[in-house]
Amino acid sequence: MKKINIMLNLIGLRCPEPIMIIRKNIRKIKKNETILVLSDDPSTKRDIPHFCNFMEHQLIECLTSIKPYRYLLKKGIY
Repeated sequence: MKKINIMLNLIGLRCPEPIMIIRKNIRKIKKNETILVLSDDPSTKRDIPHFCNFMEHQLIECLTSIKPYRYLLKKGIY
């Protein structure tokens, strides 16, 4: 597994909180650093890939077959 710079436990939080917290924390890291997100909110299956695409970050890993869902994001240019 890749090096994780920040791990966010967002279990129990509901939309829009997970995206707001991810956005706040992704600003703190440098380009190409990573964030591991744990969530149990079904809307993150849609929201996190859209967020990454819109903000030009890379969704390296997305495991959503069982809870908690796990997302590994790599910071892009923003």
